[in-house]
Amino acid sequence: MKPSSSSLNSFFSFLTHGLDDLDQSFAAEAFMSLQLLQRAVALLRSLHSQLTHLVQKLHLPVGGTWLDEYMDESSRLWDVCHVIKHGISGMEKYCSTAAAMISSLDEWRRNPSPHLTRQVVRAISICRREAMGLEEENRALAETRIEPVSLRFDDRAPMESRYNGFNGFRGVLYALRNTSSLLLTILLWGSVACWPELAAIEGCSLFFGSGFMASMARLRQRLVGETETMGGRPGILMHEFRQTRAAVEELLEELEGDAAMGCDSQTTGGSLKEKVEALKGWFGMLRTGTENLVGQMDDFFDEIVEARKKLLDLCSHR
Repeated sequence: MKPSSSSLNSFFSFLTHGLDDLDQSFAAEAFMSLQLLQRAVALLRSLHSQLTHLVQKLHLPVGGTWLDEYMDESSRLWDVCHVIKHGISGMEKYCSTAAAMISSLDEWRRNPSPHLTRQVVRAISICRREAMGLEEENRALAETRIEPVSLRFDDRAPMESRYNGFNGFRGVLYALRNTSSLLLTILLWGSVACWPELAAIEGCSLFFGSGFMASMARLRQRLVGETETMGGRPGILMHEFRQTRAAVEELLEELEGDAAMGCDSQTTGGSLKEKVEALKGWFGMLRTGTENLVGQMDDFFDEIVEARKKLLDLCSHR
């Protein structure tokens, strides 16, 4: 077996195992949890790194169009990931609003009074509106900054001779492009906005090897199926974000109900304490997880810059 064939087989094996592992994680964990989103980013980064290392083993011609094709793909990754990072960064303001709300809740629990009750209800309402505003801003961000074509799958027949070009590099880039489209869609729907019109995720045919095809199909079907069970409504699908929103709504409903009935904190103090502590936990996970995601994105941008420089240097023999 030629060295290039061995390297290509290793890449596709790594790709298939990566998709299978991610699919198993989707089956075992909460849908669109921050942990899953972090795994999707990690796989995206690993595949890009694998491609960069593979190029150095394929003895590609200096000045070939393969470099332009790689540059186009890395530019696409750069642009979409910047939108994802922008959307994730919006969580910071939401978490800050939540911190102020939780501070008001703690003060009210220590010294309950009708005045502080009204302040708490207002703080919760502000946090609720912040979440609604974040979803609206992210939806507009996705609609205006994401070109639908940038997430579409390349369903041209991959067995054409053109995909064997440059010692198999074009076939690898084809596989990376399709896998990246799926991973970027997962990240967008989880962190920015679920907007199915942005990605042609159904009806595409991927036939580049049975293992790769089957792994892609399973993960795509799981993504579409899970989204449909949620009603397919546009919005941020991130599990922790949805949990905070639900917890805030539940707390607001209970407090407004107690206020209307003239109840004080002693009536439902235990229940409220549990709800507040749960709320703190969800917001803590949301803040930490989104900070980690942004950090991973920043590292990926550095890796793209370094890879582009490395391949340019390779072509100029520096």
